[in-house]
Amino acid sequence: MLLIACPYCGNRPETEFRCGGQAHIARPADPGALSDAQWAEYLFIRDNPRGIHAERWNHVHGCGRWFNARRDTVSDRFLATYKMGETPQSQESNSILSTSTQAEARA
Repeated sequence: MLLIACPYCGNRPETEFRCGGQAHIARPADPGALSDAQWAEYLFIRDNPRGIHAERWNHVHGCGRWFNARRDTVSDRFLATYKMGETPQSQESNSILSTSTQAEARA
């Protein structure tokens, strides 16, 4: 079973969590000025990269809080979790953590 490190509760089984999609999406400053197509793009269009991705997660069956995570979508490995409003770890530390995963992806 995959363990996810909730920044509030510590390591917990994956069955306690739900993914909330891509993290760090900025709400438009003036939503009323957007066309229907622009509003639909803001609401529904998200990145779906292969590799490291920032996501929002909710500890549904635990503390109930939302937090952000950097996860490698190839290996499903969590590289870092951090509280909402905090700055994610730098790309350098994430690339060090995922070196073996990147090598596996190339093979």
